[in-house]
Parts: sequence; structure tokens; C-alpha cells
Amino acid sequence: MKNLTTREQTINAIRQAPDVDVLIIGGGVNGIGVFRDLAINGVRVLLAEKGDFCSGASAAASHMAHGGIRYLENGEFRLVREAVKERNRLLVNAPHYVKPLPTTIPMFKALSGLFNAPLKFVRLLDKPSERGALIIKMGLIMYDAYTGSERTVPKHDFKSRKSSLAAYPLLNPDIIATATYFDGAILQPERLCLEMILDAEAANPDAHAVNYLAAGSGGTDTVHLIDQVSGETIAVRPKVVINAAGPWIDFANDALGKSSTFIGGTKGSHLVLNHPELREAIGENEFFFENKDGRIVLIFPWFDRVLIGTSDLKIDHPDDVRCTEEEVDYFIEMIAIIFPSIEVRREHVVFRFSGVRPLPAQDAATTGQISRDHSIRTMESDDKRPFPILSLVGGKWTSFRAFAEQVTDDTLARLEMERTRSTDDLPIGGGDGYPSAGDAQREWVDDIAAQYNLPQERVQTLFDRYGSRAKAIAAFCAAGDDQPLVHCADYSTAEIRFLIQMEGVVYLDDLILRRTLIGMLGYLTLPLLQELCNILAATNGWNDARRQAEEDRTIALLAENHQLIF
Repeated sequence: MKNLTTREQTINAIRQAPDVDVLIIGGGVNGIGVFRDLAINGVRVLLAEKGDFCSGASAAASHMAHGGIRYLENGEFRLVREAVKERNRLLVNAPHYVKPLPTTIPMFKALSGLFNAPLKFVRLLDKPSERGALIIKMGLIMYDAYTGSERTVPKHDFKSRKSSLAAYPLLNPDIIATATYFDGAILQPERLCLEMILDAEAANPDAHAVNYLAAGSGGTDTVHLIDQVSGETIAVRPKVVINAAGPWIDFANDALGKSSTFIGGTKGSHLVLNHPELREAIGENEFFFENKDGRIVLIFPWFDRVLIGTSDLKIDHPDDVRCTEEEVDYFIEMIAIIFPSIEVRREHVVFRFSGVRPLPAQDAATTGQISRDHSIRTMESDDKRPFPILSLVGGKWTSFRAFAEQVTDDTLARLEMERTRSTDDLPIGGGDGYPSAGDAQREWVDDIAAQYNLPQERVQTLFDRYGSRAKAIAAFCAAGDDQPLVHCADYSTAEIRFLIQMEGVVYLDDLILRRTLIGMLGYLTLPLLQELCNILAATNGWNDARRQAEEDRTIALLAENHQLIF
């Protein structure tokens, strides 16, 4: 991965050798998935991301690897079948970041929606309707069937009202039952994306991913890339362009001289709460249910915090997306439906985030009816553009690998190359060599602690945070001066330097929002922000003015995008 110095070297190398097989525009999960697949198959591929990796729509996810049980109602059986298989693959290939997630549905009625669901399926009904226990039972039986013989997760389970209240004493006593099924929790989606990039670059010296490199206009056979750090322009000559810009796909196509109207995205916002009572009430279960307006919402256990989501609102421009005060009210009010005795106030909110789902432009009565499936929209080469542009529309976080495989197969055929490797069973980052059993994990931690003369507790923290990649970080920490951060002792100075030097950190928000969870989990204070900025400045050789400018920029960004005020 590139630190700022080697990032500049990579850009210089691209300038000297501008011919690439494939240019990928966009460094979210879809673009990164394709980048990894092409890289391991020997393609000369360049990924250009205008911001930081996984900083747009992919960073605004609900942190679930799921098949989308509610999509059964829309008749999207292929999508659900694919997503369930991909969920199972993520649990196996990325066990350090994707964990089994028991998901509980509280039910207040028995037969509600019995006729509404089939009417929605045949498009004769589009208004929201509450789903009763019988409909949910039928859906879960079908959902379990898609897992087949793999049994990566257990089958669903129904609990009576009495058993449900015994398990969750603060649950609304008006329920008639609960159902619990299993999906997956993606604990750190940003790091999952980053580690796929690391794996791809390690596998192929001709594969390069560069953040803060935006696609601009192009010439006849070139695409101009603008370095957002230096302001300089680099021209590259691709054989194929893959537009993976997510909500910005149409804007990127316009810049390339191709008009399109592929995206009709919707905004999804989330809150992160520091609320010990609510966190204890849900245990390790996600609660997944219908709000009064028919919107499916969630209460999600995320480390020692609670993640609340999500809205589904139409929006005109992805750059305008923010979590509004009205959405905060919506989320706070919805919690009372399930846990009426728990009071949630604005002061419990430690972080907000919002993003735009890159859904296809469709006419639908409700946003929930817009398909979450994925597709490739191809604009073939012509006399003005000798390269085809493949726009990646739609998709779910969970099914990125399958989508990337489809795009890679199409691209390899265009390049007259054959697939030599598959990502089906390919581990991701710290999931490679990950010891899954408890005894094996303890032995792994003990061995690394002894090898590098580090406290067992410290290595355990690194293992919990990075999986098997903790070995490289432990070695880095042991090799130099290291000490706990003054304002966050759970991290160390050498660990932060490793992330900066080895994981493409350009700006301070890269570090606090995407390489770590310090910002999103609400641990960030002004003294800690300043301490991290000092380490970044020292690592990159910034003077005091540059360091102060970065601190000010980050504070303004956190206030504007996440309403985080110091």
C-alpha cells in the first residue's frame, strides 16, 4: 500500500507508462472487488478514487452481510439466493471482520400482510403493510432453504411471547412472538475494502490503486486523472474503463463525454449511540423490524455501541447527503416501538453518517420497491472513444464479490485473456491464516507475543482489530519506539505510524474514520485528534503551519459531514 511518498512515486510511474489494460473509476466496494479480481488474473489495472478508499456509499452501510430477506416480497429470488451464498463466503473468507449475527424480528400481529405480500409480488399493491408472524415464518423457511447444505449459520428459531420477554426483559410487552435468524455483521467495512487493495497489489506488480485521484475529461484515447493532492493532471490510455463511481456514475460518464441516466439513488442515514442500557437490552442480537411507515429499520450491536438505521429517502445529488435533524427524530422515535421503557436522547448520539445507495433509476411507488440487484450498463467504443465504458449499477455490499466476478469475466473476454484464478474461496487480508477456534486463537496470540516480546494483552488487541495481519503490525511495533497514545491508550504510537505509512493515509480523516474506528465509535476528543495529527505531521514531515491547517480542515469536515462538534 502507498504512503504519501510512494503514492507520488506511483503517480510518476503512471505518468511515465500511461498505457493500462483497465482503468477503474471509483474505490468503493464494487470497484475494489473488480480491482482485486482483475489483479489476481494478471491484468494491468489502475484504480483511481477521487477521495479516500471506501469513503462514499460503501462507508455508509448498515454493517450487515445479509441475503435481504425482505427482497423475497419483491420477487428478487435470484438476488437473495446469490446474496446468501456471498454472505456465507464472507463469513469464511473474512472471519476477522465478518461475524455471525443473530437477528431478531419482533412481531405484533399473527396474520397481518397475508394477502398483501402476494399482491406486492405481482405489483398490485405498493403501499406499506405490516408483516405478521405467518408471513415472516414463511419467508424465513425460504431464507433458510437458500443456505442449503452449507449450514454456515444456524436455522431460524421462533420464540413465544413469554420466552421472548424472558430473553429480552425490556422488549415491548405487546409483542406476540419473536423470530431469530442469522446473517453476518461486517464490523469494519472500510478495512475490509482496504485489505482487498493490499492483497491485490501484493499479487500483481502491475496493479495500482491510488486515492485522491479523480477522473476528469478525456481526449480521444485518453482519460485525464487529476491528483487532488498536488492538482496535477495525469493522462492514461486504457483499453477498458470500468465506471464504479457508485452514486456519481452519471457524473463520471458526463466527464468522459458520455451522457447517462443510470442512477436513481436513495439516501440512507445512521446514528451511533453510546447508550449502555440499550446496548445491554439487545445483547448480541440485531433487532430488525418495521417502523410505522413500513420502512424496515434496525438496532444493531456494534462493539460497545449501538448502530441505528436506516432511512431510505430520494436525493438529487450525492454530494448533498447529510443525516438531518428530522432523521434523528425518526430514529429516536422508532426505538420506542421495540423498547418503550428505554429513553434515548440526542446526547446519546456520538456519531452520524449518511450515504447514497447507487440504485438503478426506476419508477417505483416507494423507495423500498427499487431493486437492489446489480447490472452492467455498457457504452461500447465509438469514433470518439476507442474504449468501452462499463458502468456498475446497483448492488449490495454483501454481493460485491459475485458482481466483481461478472464484471471481470466480461472484461477478460474483451481483453482476450482467460481467467486463471477465482475469488470464491480467496481469503481477505487478516482472514488469511486466521485461527478460528478459541484454543487456536490463544495459541496464535501467545506465539506472536513471545516472538516479538510484547504483552499478551497487547497482541490480543491487535489480533481482535486486524486478524492475522496483527503479526506484521506487532513486528513493526516491536522494532521501534512505541508507547500507548496519551489520549487513547488502546492504540499505540507505532501502530498509528504503521497505518499511516503502510495503508495509504493522506489526510487525518482517513486515519480516524476509515483506518480506525476512533471517530465512528465516538472515542474522538479534541486532544486525541491533535495527538493523532501530530503523529501524522511527524511521519509526513509537515511543518507547524501544514499541521495546523490539517487539524482545522478535519474539525470542519467532521462538523459539516457528521455534526461532530468539539
